[in-house]
Amino acid sequence: MKNRPVVVGLGSIQQTGNFSDLDEALILMEQVTKAAIQDSTNNNITQYIDEVQVPKGYWKYRDPGKWIAKRNGFSHAETSVTKIGVLQQNLINSACNKIITEKIRASLIVGGEARYKKIRALIEDKEYIETELSNNPDHYVKAKDDLHIKQEEEHLGLMAVGYYAILETALRAQKNLSIDEHKKYLGKMYSEFSKIAAANPGGWSKNDLSWQDIAMVNKKNTLQALPYNKFHCTSWNVNQASAMLLCSEEIADELNIPQFKRIYPLASSETNHMIAAIQRPNPIKPIGLKLAAEYILNICHKNNIKPNTYELYSCFPVAVQMFAEALHLQDNEKLTVTGGMSFAGGPLNNYMIHSTIKMLGDIRRTPSKIGLVTGVSGMMTKQAFALWAKDPLINFSSKDVTSDAATLEQPVDISNLDEGTGLIIGYTVLPKNHKEEEKAVIYIEDTNGDRKVLISYDKDTLKKMGEEEWVGKSIKFKGDYLV
Repeated sequence: MKNRPVVVGLGSIQQTGNFSDLDEALILMEQVTKAAIQDSTNNNITQYIDEVQVPKGYWKYRDPGKWIAKRNGFSHAETSVTKIGVLQQNLINSACNKIITEKIRASLIVGGEARYKKIRALIEDKEYIETELSNNPDHYVKAKDDLHIKQEEEHLGLMAVGYYAILETALRAQKNLSIDEHKKYLGKMYSEFSKIAAANPGGWSKNDLSWQDIAMVNKKNTLQALPYNKFHCTSWNVNQASAMLLCSEEIADELNIPQFKRIYPLASSETNHMIAAIQRPNPIKPIGLKLAAEYILNICHKNNIKPNTYELYSCFPVAVQMFAEALHLQDNEKLTVTGGMSFAGGPLNNYMIHSTIKMLGDIRRTPSKIGLVTGVSGMMTKQAFALWAKDPLINFSSKDVTSDAATLEQPVDISNLDEGTGLIIGYTVLPKNHKEEEKAVIYIEDTNGDRKVLISYDKDTLKKMGEEEWVGKSIKFKGDYLV
């Protein structure tokens, strides 16, 4: 393959400790950039880096890529910041395709977070000062549409946990699990994740948790959105950063980069078909996910490629399960190499880069491994798959299945009924906070087949929702309220 893309440099860092031991995100991103350059074994790679892609984090820098590029010898590189709502795998796919078409020679993808330093600043009563970078990047990359609709945002806000919790109850009902069976099922899955994270040098948590630790609500494991406790949810208060360098195989040869450093992208797929969770015909079986998974599975089948190590995106348990189902994986499969976002750490809008780099490091150490990494953007809105190996088993190919998915899957209309009956298709209970009392948020389908978001503050209803299955129940509503 002419201009075959290959990863030649990896960098990853994690910091713990007190405020004075920690760096801001910009410094972390520069450190992993330097590490990736050094890891490639030839510093002259910097002469070929024509772009720097940075997924936007929980920081205010306008263009961290240009700052890093100027300080490290590739100031000619164009820079971009990719905002939340765009798949992180899209950065890798974009770099690979630009290398193949000779638009660029090499690409640096780097991201990082320093929320833990901000937490330590609050705890230690320190002032957190972030370097000010006020110049815009050459390109901003952002999603075309919103990730949710007004009715959802009014009752669930902008935090993802409530949306995912509703999807989880829909999946629980599909699996025909009782409330107690479901608690144990999620607890056992995430107990295994905690063990993997504890053994992972780059894992944030070193606690080996039992399934009861994860299922039980207490001061350390508070309810976030029924059925999710804190240990079910991504942990983004971390100091972590990762970077990867991609170039063409010809440049890797020219620079004499050793074969043992090279990892090849084999195939990738993504879906950017955006339908709000409430409007998805089947909330837990989006067509885009199915098509993107099938693209990868068909490539594997046609070329006798057998993935044997997985990193399924794990912002919340329902994402792991939906990916596992799409890939026809069994419950006893090892579904993560990092330990997942709850325990390995989930830096905002950077985790798939972080987890991919962990996967690529594993493949370097064990060349027989063929890795499959998945990613998500939004409220399980968009999905991506990537297949990696030590050798270029096939020519790299990628597909965006968005248009196919849009043809096959149309959003369900929002109900215009102010009063009536309907069937519950998913629900959650949100705990009391400083703004609002404990409440249930319920997705229903009305008698016309349209969708509606309802709420309830009734204490007896909220209690029962945690004790028995409400998905599939027929209910009455008036306005936005369950009655």
